[in-house]
Amino acid sequence: MAAPGGKFFIEDNLQIKAKHHESFEQLWETKWKQPAEMGVYPFMFSTAADFEPVVKELVAKGFKEPYNWDEYAKVYFPQAERLADVAREAQAKGEKEKASEYWLRASAVYRISRFPAPRSDVQREAWRIGKEYAITGLGLRPHPVHEVQIPHTHRLPNEGPTIPAYHLVPSHATPQSPVPLLIIFTGLDGYRTELAVWMEGWRQNGIATLVLEIPGTGDCPAEPSDPKSPDRLYDSLFAWTDTHSLIDKTKIAIWAFSTGGFYAIRVAHTHASKLAGVVALGGGCHYMFSPKWLAAVNHLEYPFDLADTLAYKWGYGSDVAAFTRDAMAKFSLLNDGTLDTPECARLLLVNGTHDEIFPIDDYYLALMRGGVKEVRFVEGVKHMGEPMSFFVILKWLYGVFGVEGADAVKQMQTLPFKPKY
Repeated sequence: MAAPGGKFFIEDNLQIKAKHHESFEQLWETKWKQPAEMGVYPFMFSTAADFEPVVKELVAKGFKEPYNWDEYAKVYFPQAERLADVAREAQAKGEKEKASEYWLRASAVYRISRFPAPRSDVQREAWRIGKEYAITGLGLRPHPVHEVQIPHTHRLPNEGPTIPAYHLVPSHATPQSPVPLLIIFTGLDGYRTELAVWMEGWRQNGIATLVLEIPGTGDCPAEPSDPKSPDRLYDSLFAWTDTHSLIDKTKIAIWAFSTGGFYAIRVAHTHASKLAGVVALGGGCHYMFSPKWLAAVNHLEYPFDLADTLAYKWGYGSDVAAFTRDAMAKFSLLNDGTLDTPECARLLLVNGTHDEIFPIDDYYLALMRGGVKEVRFVEGVKHMGEPMSFFVILKWLYGVFGVEGADAVKQMQTLPFKPKY
């Protein structure tokens, strides 16, 4: 740990149980209701009204930890399909805007059904249907998002053949006048279906976007338990960008969210020559795997069982004990030498100092190893330092891309969902 005395910077908070872990009712009232009303993470493309019947039933049935994920998830399905029926009717009438909105609203209900990770049969079905509805809704927009299947040319035999990603390129891009590309690495629970919320704002600023999941989440083909699988994944990714005629190869940057920040730090070292800049927002690199930290996080800031979800994500299934025992030795970017690699892309580390998901200690550690890095901490704020961190990052990326006249406030205004119908 980086604090004096070998302690975490938030050592005193590690034993304080957050109220939202008492029941789903407390989760909704103390943590989720406000972002749902605002239409922001994790309720992108949705409104609180869409969840009212679901919340009412979950509260009435007394859902609380430990959740039966199948029973929990299936409560969402009827409401999701009611919204999808509106989308089908609107699409049949040629009402594209209304259909798009309702497909996305239906996908958002399925998202929370499978949140934080599709670990059960019903949750996996929610993920399957939700992503189908999401790309349908995004594809009906005036500037449609497309799904691409990037060949995973550097894969091992046990890894999937393609990397599914969402892609949006400004219409003015040509081979003679290519545009910059922002690659978004998703996090532990937010996949391409919801982080697509950032794509339109970047398009308006003349930047192409590509959104893909990290190993162990969504449809990422990389083997989650193999520490080297990210290197193969990004070898394949950059082999694809190298052939993309509409992309300016000198202006490719990565913005990674939360758990994705771990992969951002890694790729900034392993593929430095490919990148004009990398942002790791709210990530970790070493202490995030500490047994002491993992023993505490299930009752802290994260809405559900964080240690269990991380174990699942890193290929340990439900064996949290084995993950806690093995993770630091196996995945730490300090222990494997990544942080001491001489070459590193321009790397910006951003987080809130009171993060209870990944310790700020990891970013202090990263600053003391290897090449020079840039950093911005948001004092007294928890995971990812929102919303101030977003303004810091947007302005930094404008500089990386050489975008003139961009307005971070205006771009942020493209994020909250405001239903029209």
